[in-house]
Amino acid sequence: MQNKIQVLIVDDSAVVRNTLARIIAADARLAVMATASDPFIAADRIRKQVPDVITLDLEMPRMDGLSFLEKIMSQHPIPVVMCSSLTQKGSQSALRALEMGAIDIITKPRIGTRVFLEEAKVCICDILCAAASARPTRFAARKIEPKLSADAILDKPATRAMVRTTEKVVAVGASTGGTEALRLFLEMLPQDAPGMVIVQHMPENFTRAFAERLNTTCRVSVKEAENDDTVIRGRVLIAPGNRHTLLKRSGARYYVEIKDGPLVSRHRPSVDVLFRSTARYAGANAVGIIMTGMGDDGAQGMLEMKEAGAFTIAQDEATCVVFGMPREAIKKGAVEKILPLQNIPAVVLRQCL
Repeated sequence: MQNKIQVLIVDDSAVVRNTLARIIAADARLAVMATASDPFIAADRIRKQVPDVITLDLEMPRMDGLSFLEKIMSQHPIPVVMCSSLTQKGSQSALRALEMGAIDIITKPRIGTRVFLEEAKVCICDILCAAASARPTRFAARKIEPKLSADAILDKPATRAMVRTTEKVVAVGASTGGTEALRLFLEMLPQDAPGMVIVQHMPENFTRAFAERLNTTCRVSVKEAENDDTVIRGRVLIAPGNRHTLLKRSGARYYVEIKDGPLVSRHRPSVDVLFRSTARYAGANAVGIIMTGMGDDGAQGMLEMKEAGAFTIAQDEATCVVFGMPREAIKKGAVEKILPLQNIPAVVLRQCL
């Protein structure tokens, strides 16, 4: 029991507490340290024993989840996974939680919560294990300025790289810890940065709110990708939650295709799908970046990009919240440069001159 990851569940819903407790108890890697119906009870539990990871509801009596998260992350950071409803309001609050240092999000619907959580139990347990290994940082408030492979979606690209053109395109993949990494990365880019397509593992509704928030803080234009959107300089397209996003090319024009399909590498959208399509349609005209995240989504796709002539970059371990995805890409020999997050923008811009 001592070697198991100790989880504190904080949620005002008895159904959610009981369901999560049952899911966690069934996983050999995890144990339920305690449950709490509000942050005041949770604080008392933490004083007695510090958990390895906390699941935290956003909407609770006496104190909301964001207020409690701010206290945790500003005083004694502990890995926290937020539980959020699939609503626009829930999306905005969850994104704020990620900015404050929460590691990831577990979504839950307004109705049918028990069944929904049971169906998502593998993903939930993986998120909690990844969060327990993360390195949360102390929060300081900042001013906000205005396992299928990609074969399931797209055939492998030809081994011959496409002829180079004068226009470059950048493909980026991220997961756990990626929302903050992407914010920092994109805020360092100039207004005329190369066109970019990003897959960040997030649920539906969250990606649109995420893109809108980034659009207010970055010099580049950021939007949730829509079918047939053109990839042009100064524009960043975020793959919509629960839909695969592929890069396509017609003559000199790059654009995106949004499509349904099975989970690839346990994800939809999948980084492998984006990277494979980039290898096929951009080849040597592309730069691929794999950032912080758990699992191996993107590793095979990045190898295909490299084999097609693209320049490939992985975020280094020191600046990753979870080093899983970059590590797997590096192990495959898919990465040409391993860089701290703050150095990636300059290298990308040099490669795209």
